[in-house]
Amino acid sequence: MSRPTEAEIPGRSRAPEPPGDEPPGDDRRPDRRGASVADIRRYGQPPGLKDRRNEEHWAGRLYMRDLSPYFAWIALRLGLSPNQLTYLMMLSGVVAGVVVSLPASPLWTAAGGAVLIQVYLLLDCVDGEVARYLRRTSVAGVFLDRIGHYLSEVSLLIGLGFMAQGGWENGGWAELGLVAALGAALIKAETDNVVVARAKSGLPADPSGGDRALRPRSTGIALARQAASMLRFHRIIGAVELSLLILAAAVVDAVFGADGPVAVRVLMGAVAAVAVVQTLLHLVSILASRRLK
Repeated sequence: MSRPTEAEIPGRSRAPEPPGDEPPGDDRRPDRRGASVADIRRYGQPPGLKDRRNEEHWAGRLYMRDLSPYFAWIALRLGLSPNQLTYLMMLSGVVAGVVVSLPASPLWTAAGGAVLIQVYLLLDCVDGEVARYLRRTSVAGVFLDRIGHYLSEVSLLIGLGFMAQGGWENGGWAELGLVAALGAALIKAETDNVVVARAKSGLPADPSGGDRALRPRSTGIALARQAASMLRFHRIIGAVELSLLILAAAVVDAVFGADGPVAVRVLMGAVAAVAVVQTLLHLVSILASRRLK
């Protein structure tokens, strides 16, 4: 399972926008056109955001949260709503997969895909910061973010399959990309359906016991889960990590002048294997934990 992004942080939601530009409330924050970058950092980024290692993506902690307030400032000045920013995020993620799949120079398509995924990550930060600054929150915002994350990972994995195939044509590599995309979607669906199952059973979304509830009751499964988490193989199906690995594989193929996308195909095989194994391990981990109790 990929590391949770902003959509998975509790409270990350948005509501329909009220008329007018000035946010409700009495904390005297400037209106959207009078906001400074410092104001956005203060009101748009919760305290300790970068320290939330289980919630904030490493790229967000490393550099994106330092950049995003400047773009949030631009978005506020342009009058963009949080949901409009989320739609742009979704579009950039999907287009990244399309660009990677193009039957052109793999090096250039991989570079284009990597840049678009960075835009996707940036917008994933900015829409939340704008939403928090304007205090426009709702369940719809969480829903749109999660759909965006589904679409971006699936699109990028399918794009990698076509890149490994060598063009827009049917074949084993393209089909392997589809398998990996299905695995990535199922992993997210498994996580989401824990909340659905608990809600349908009249239980709160989060099980009692905190992190302890997430651990499998079986010692053997718990150790296997911990080992898998330490190795972090699951990260290679995340959009940010995968886009960088695709670029690295394309560079290797270009440098060594391989006959065909050899490195890209090796990456495709590894990604598909991880997606399939992680789908099964994640399901077993959920069933063996206290999350469904």
